[in-house]
Amino acid sequence: MINARNVVVFDNAGIPSFMVRFDKCKNSDLFPGGSEQTHPAFIIDGKEVDEIYISKYPCTMINGKPYSLPYTKPATNINLDEAAKACFSKGEGWHLLTAPEYALAALESEKNNTPPRGNTNFGTSHSNPEESGELYDGYRTLSGSGPSTWTHDHTPYGVYDLCGNVWEWLAGLRIMDGRIEVIENNNAANPIDVGVQSPLWKPVLCGEKPTRFIAEGGNVRLTAIDENFEDWDGCAWKDLQIDIEPPELLKALALFPNNAENKESFLYIDSSDERLPLRGGYWLNGANAGVFALYLLSARSNSHSGVGFRAAYYRKTGN
Repeated sequence: MINARNVVVFDNAGIPSFMVRFDKCKNSDLFPGGSEQTHPAFIIDGKEVDEIYISKYPCTMINGKPYSLPYTKPATNINLDEAAKACFSKGEGWHLLTAPEYALAALESEKNNTPPRGNTNFGTSHSNPEESGELYDGYRTLSGSGPSTWTHDHTPYGVYDLCGNVWEWLAGLRIMDGRIEVIENNNAANPIDVGVQSPLWKPVLCGEKPTRFIAEGGNVRLTAIDENFEDWDGCAWKDLQIDIEPPELLKALALFPNNAENKESFLYIDSSDERLPLRGGYWLNGANAGVFALYLLSARSNSHSGVGFRAAYYRKTGN
């Protein structure tokens, strides 16, 4: 069967990746109450792009480059900067999946009520144990080896494995001492300075104050309080304490699930220093995993057998 949304894209080494195309849309197309502004995933260097291509599968490595291929072992034990460098090495337009791009799949799944299941219990879905993927080491599954309910749209043409199996690095989002900061729009899709001290990191504002995730007294809060907290904790999204009206940008980044099933997944945060995002959960997270699961405990240097990534691609103007 052929589906126009699935595309094969070759990189500068002539090796293909299976990608899922997302067409330009507005915030109002993806979440309730969204504005008519173009979703930030489609704005790069101040210009709008018509399409974003997201790896259909978590990436595996071939000759030092990442590829989206079915029935392969997801690359793990790689830190954020290494993953980004590997993606950029594939050629112009290739990059590590960014936070706004990830949100396209997460928000679409929520809008269509197709929250993906996945390997959340050592090869099976914790909530539907009859659903399983092909194990390769006793707990992880080969990419795309599960049923279509393990895709973001519950069809064979969707993005696989966004829930469970391995956490995935994202570019363009972080918390710094609890402050939620982003690289503007989807500019992290280009090889720009996104280091710890980069001036390109901008706070997400609520009015004139930076929004923050803070851990305090065993609770996790979304607030605009101008204080530093050096603690860490986690909670289900449904238990997040919200002190402010969430800015639309946070909703556009899939940080506020509406679906009750998505609200069961967990948010983990560390209010101290720089923490970079992992999303989706891994093979033993059970109900804590999910397409909206967010882990903001890791330094950019972290690497782990439960952490992988996927690439994305866009066609630059004139190509």
